[in-house]
This record gives sequence, C-alpha cells and structure tokens, in this order.
Amino acid sequence: MRRKSFRRDVLAGGLLGVVALAGVGVSVPAQAVGTGVQRESAPRSAVGAIQQEIARELAMSLNDGSWRAQLRTAVVGGEGDLQALASRSSATGGRRLAAEVVDADRKLREAKGLPGDAGSLLRLRLGTPEMARQLDGATMPWIAVASGNEKAGSVVAFDNRGVAHPLDPMVAPRHPVYVVDVDVAKAQQVGLRVVEQELAAKGVTAPKKAQQAQLGGGFWTSKITAVRVSDDEEPWTKGDAEMFTLVTGFGLDGKPVVNTVTMPYLDTDGKIYRPNQILVNWSTYKYNLADAVMMEDDGDTNYRALAQALTTALLTITDQGAYKPLVDAVIAAIPDSWWTDDPDFVDAWYTLAKNDNGVRQGSRRNGWMGLTPYYVPAF
Repeated sequence: MRRKSFRRDVLAGGLLGVVALAGVGVSVPAQAVGTGVQRESAPRSAVGAIQQEIARELAMSLNDGSWRAQLRTAVVGGEGDLQALASRSSATGGRRLAAEVVDADRKLREAKGLPGDAGSLLRLRLGTPEMARQLDGATMPWIAVASGNEKAGSVVAFDNRGVAHPLDPMVAPRHPVYVVDVDVAKAQQVGLRVVEQELAAKGVTAPKKAQQAQLGGGFWTSKITAVRVSDDEEPWTKGDAEMFTLVTGFGLDGKPVVNTVTMPYLDTDGKIYRPNQILVNWSTYKYNLADAVMMEDDGDTNYRALAQALTTALLTITDQGAYKPLVDAVIAAIPDSWWTDDPDFVDAWYTLAKNDNGVRQGSRRNGWMGLTPYYVPAF
C-alpha cells in the first residue's frame, strides 16, 4: 500500500516548521532549512539492491526444470519462503541457490537493522494472480523485484539468461513473472521491538514497570473508532505494506517520549476500518496533547536507523512548561536513506487532544482517524 509522496510538501513546508522549534533545542539539517531546498531521491536502497541480486540468480536457476516445477507448485499454493524452498529442494537448481539465499537474507536483516534471529525475510510470489494460468512446464517465467515507486520509469525483470527486461510498472505483462519481496509483517514485528528497545535504553519511552504502576487505578486513552488512508495508484509489483504509528509527546518527567502502535489491519487504500484500537495512553504523558506520525514498512525500512535518529533528535528537546508539537522533529530526524523511491510516510497528526471526539484529518490529507476518549478501568 502506497500513499502520495511526502517529499516536496514535508521538506518545503513541514520541515520549515522545525525552525520554530529551535528554542527547544531541535537540531535541524542545514540542507532542509531556509532555502526551500528539497532532498533528492537517494540511490537505490540497500534492500532493493539485495533483492535485485538474488532475483537475477533465481532467474538463472530456473533453467533446471525440476526446480522450476517445484517453485511453481509452491508459489501457486501460497508458499513463498525463498530460503525454505531452496534449502529443502531436491533439484540441483534449488540446492545451488540455497547458500546465496541464506547470504542474501543475512544482508537483508542488516540493511533493515534487524537481529540475526529475525530469520528469513525473502519471499517469492506471483506478479498477479492471473499469471498462475500462464505457468506451465514449457514457460520460463521472469523474476522481478517488488517496488512501491509508482514514478519509476520501468520495472526490471530478469530472464533465465540473466538478461534484464524493462517492464511497465503500471501495466502487468502477459509473460508470467515471479516477484521477489520482503516479508514486511515479520520484519515489522521484529523491527518495532528493536525500536522500542533502543528508545527505552535512551529513556525516550516510558519504562514498562513505570507504565504498570501508573495504570494501577485505571487510565484515560484516545481510541481509534475508524481510520482511512487515501487511495493511490500502485505498481503491479507492489506487495503488502505494514502500517505503524509513532505517538510522541512529553513524558511525566518532561522528556520527549515515543510509543509505537502497530496497525496490521490497514492493508487496503480507500477502505474504512473500525479497529477500536487504543492510540494514546494519556497516563504516560505530562500534557493532555500528543502527536502521531503514521508510517509504513514496504520493505526498505531500517528500524535501527529509525530508532537512533529519533533518539538523537528528541533528546535535544527540553520541556519549556508548555506543549510543543514534536511531529516536525520526528520527520526531520528520518535518515536520508528513507527517501529512496517514495518515502515511507503516510500522514501526521499534530496536537491530538485528550478530549478529541470526532474525525481528525491528517496534516497531509492522506488519511483521517475517528477518535474518542475511552477510560480503561483497573482490574
């Protein structure tokens, strides 16, 4: 799932708002301030480069007919763990590829800032469901890499000779194509634990024991009654994306805190979801105001880099006795590498209030949330 780009509007508008936070000690990248200079697209991401390398090797391995048939049966049947498929294959093509897939998975974990025990992340799927009918013993499928960049001029797919073929990113080809993708659900689950651990180590989130003590007598929250993100055209290679929100504010000690909220149900643009999910736990905040930044992991997210950038930026902010929005500081802290292709931002909500009861539009109008106060009683 992919939303419209934040690149121009955030950097030309939102980040200029960071200048107003200079009085509270926000460090602002020089290239983003004062001149309206826009951050350029970074080179192809490390994640994308790893996927492209293994896609080419996989395409050439399909010269082995037995391995090609095993993949067809597995992928059409919904099984796509590439490391598992290659490691247990009895075919020569699969066995030869296995070590390269293991190495690619290791590089992928490093590129996403994940620990070694995150396991395999590379997945293989059909470009479109209709392509299953085109797969037969005589057809040699191509291998492409998942891309969320609807502005890309072409999608590269490799044939069994390792030759690259440019394809229209918005129109699926007639030739069957497998797509190398990342298991973003698994990556996010592990990645947000990394973020929480990094933030807790730097004191940028409320300690669990402190939260439990504060919750002893019940607490007020803001609950999401409904949420929708804007519809947008996507490339046919685009896979699933996992949504999450960073909720920021000032903790009871006056220091900035960030809490993560996962939103695994948000998988379709333009659809209204009614999750009744708690977004803000007000017992952990000093003020009755907080901010929210909604993001997605479509494969490229480096969680460790995100956590380190957040702590570096937010630890410079001090409480001045009145609430200051932290959204701009969070966006300014995002590493340049996150601006590869389209950024992984969805929308941002400034100064959510404890008594908000109704629809709040995101600042970019890419999404809205229905919020209501909700009291969680003690056991």
